[in-house]
Amino acid sequence: MAIVLGDNRYGKAENRLVRVDRDGDEHRITDLTVSVSLSGDLSDTHLTGANDKVLATDTQKNTVFAFARDGIGEIEDFGLRLARHFVRTQESIHAARVRIEEHPWQRLTVDGKPAHHSFARSGIGSRTATVTCDGDQAWVLGGVRELTVLNSTGSEFWGFPRDEYTTLAETKDRVLATTVSATWRFSGTAVDWAAAQETALAALLDAFGGTHSLSLQQTLYAMGQRVLAEVPEIAEIRLSLPNKHHFLVDLAPFGADNPGEVFHAADRPYGLIEGTVLRDDAPPAGPAWS
Repeated sequence: MAIVLGDNRYGKAENRLVRVDRDGDEHRITDLTVSVSLSGDLSDTHLTGANDKVLATDTQKNTVFAFARDGIGEIEDFGLRLARHFVRTQESIHAARVRIEEHPWQRLTVDGKPAHHSFARSGIGSRTATVTCDGDQAWVLGGVRELTVLNSTGSEFWGFPRDEYTTLAETKDRVLATTVSATWRFSGTAVDWAAAQETALAALLDAFGGTHSLSLQQTLYAMGQRVLAEVPEIAEIRLSLPNKHHFLVDLAPFGADNPGEVFHAADRPYGLIEGTVLRDDAPPAGPAWS
């Protein structure tokens, strides 16, 4: 029996980058967390400690900041620029993966007018992108995370199996809440990234709000189906939906009724619903999708 080195990669994770665009009087904020991961001809450094093929992770960090000086633009394009740079300039690096999370800020209103340089963090969720470059090929994933949504009615859950351990009551009216994590893969790289992101996010919200839900699984499929219908450049979408349980509080011990108004919001344990929705003619996925 022999012991061998398997797949390996290394990089600089969670580089915190903020760029302020100062064109004109109205500033713009781009707030990113950027993680770089490289792989290739790196066996020697694992087996012998030789570092002659290792681009230092500090250099990777510096590259992220240096590239930001020329502007960021859409995060998918920024990721493509970085990933292609590492593969094309380092002979030992055969593949690069760049993961980006964009943290949203919204402009404040001061004296009834949009502020020139004042912002507040937005709660609409963070935009994500993952770019993988392997030689001359590139794959792009988009998405959103920490998108918290709630329907105060329009959700049911009944007809499930019951056994000696089942205590959950069936319901025809419940609060349905979740924090959406969605990742979608694009069929190519010739995409209007901003338009695709805006349309996909609107589709997720429209489907969540517009679906009379008999289960969170049904809602998941409706959300994925709507994104694919609205954004033809997206081939496949993965969704992770934790069920943020809201339990009706029994107020009878206090001599009060509770007509669906007072709930205990439990943070754990929670149901976790995950699934993939894809086109039946979707092209093969790249390495970042595995």
